[in-house]
Amino acid sequence: MEIVVSNRASRPLYEQIASQIKAAIMSGELSAGEPIPSMRALAKSLQISVLTVQKAYETLQSEGFIETTAGKGCYVSAQNQDFYMEEQQKKIEEKFTEAIEIARSSGITLEKLIGLLSILYQEDN
Repeated sequence: MEIVVSNRASRPLYEQIASQIKAAIMSGELSAGEPIPSMRALAKSLQISVLTVQKAYETLQSEGFIETTAGKGCYVSAQNQDFYMEEQQKKIEEKFTEAIEIARSSGITLEKLIGLLSILYQEDN
């Protein structure tokens, strides 16, 4: 697993780290029980503060992605990935509901809305 961070990005470094580790877990690159780099090792390799990595790891732990064992390190949690995907889908549905309400009140057709979504989705890839 390779983590890349940028000071020029709009997101804080700890969020960049957390999102990349989440993505690696969700894609199966990291599996349940697998160790992740120690805070010191990751901070050294990224040339950032250990406190930044600690904040990223605390975020991951609070969201159930990793587990920390004192003296042994951090490991990928055995959390149910289906649960995480369900939570993400609920967030997306809320945003879609808002977009649909705006589109309807503005007279934007379903076809135009789908076209816009398709364009926006493909821009980031």
